[in-house]
Amino acid sequence: MLFIVPTPIGNLKDITLRALDALKEADAVFCEDTRRTLNLLNHFGISKKLFRYNEHDERSVAGAMAWLRSGKSAALVTDGGSPCISDPGRKLVALARSTGIKVTALPGPSAVITAAAGSGLPCDSFVFLGFLPRSRGKIVKALAAAFTLNKTVILFESPYRLKKFLAMAREEFGPGLTALVAREISKIYEEWTGGLIDETIAKIEAAGEVKGEIVLLLRPPEAAEDEADDEPGQPGDLP
Repeated sequence: MLFIVPTPIGNLKDITLRALDALKEADAVFCEDTRRTLNLLNHFGISKKLFRYNEHDERSVAGAMAWLRSGKSAALVTDGGSPCISDPGRKLVALARSTGIKVTALPGPSAVITAAAGSGLPCDSFVFLGFLPRSRGKIVKALAAAFTLNKTVILFESPYRLKKFLAMAREEFGPGLTALVAREISKIYEEWTGGLIDETIAKIEAAGEVKGEIVLLLRPPEAAEDEADDEPGQPGDLP
């Protein structure tokens, strides 16, 4: 049995009761960083065998599969949020399912969903791009393709590259682009900064050094126009 267990992205109180049960029940925990996971387990009084899981190391993947094939269970966690969503885990889950090992994915903390819910932007459907490529050409190509859908686009960005990214997005897609920066979600210094991209850039520049985990939400001007056209009628309006 493989449990996919989301862990807090900031506040430790965000962990679910079911996640705690899975961590207690599993024979071992596969994790990104044993030190961070040990701190989490110690906080909740859980003692468990820990193994570092490296998605890019075939020996690590094979070792994890050998553990599961032996009939033992494991909880897969990352440093924060849900495994397999721009975090390690997909390869192990695919292998487990292909060999008949039962996989249970638990709901829980997600920076993507939290940012979508708190943004105020239309997110009945959205495009999630994770971490974009490093080259400007590939970034522009990915964003341009996503913007053709006229949906809110959500991505992760490094605090060290945020200012450069916003400047590039302004240059490539113009002043009508909406940009909202969600920083340190669920942590003490949680901060939301946004508006039209020029306003967002000005606020970010004025704040000085950018620190912490960043979720960036973008909405092309064409989407705003479509939203206005699709505005529902008031209660009681007849079709």
